Amino acid sequence: MKFRIALTAAASLALAACGSSEDASTEAEADTVEMTADEALTDVEEMPVEDPAANTATVEMDTASPSEEAEIQEAGDSAADTAAAAMDAMAEDAN
Repeated sequence: MKFRIALTAAASLALAACGSSEDASTEAEADTVEMTADEALTDVEEMPVEDPAANTATVEMDTASPSEEAEIQEAGDSAADTAAAAMDAMAEDAN
């Protein structure tokens, strides 16, 4: 019995000696890409400006043929049917 008490006391003291930090960020600071970017920009005094031509490029969108549209619609309907069947099966299992 005394051995158990001594063992428990020793384990408690060992764990207490480990200590803990409530805020891990005070001891460690992760090296990230942002830190390097911030350091590179320390001497920059100009503010960023908006480029009005940045998003003016037009993108040609491929149009789907009627048969492709029908396949897409059929796949969507099939997915909806599968989802409905799954919901029905879950409802039956719940009851």
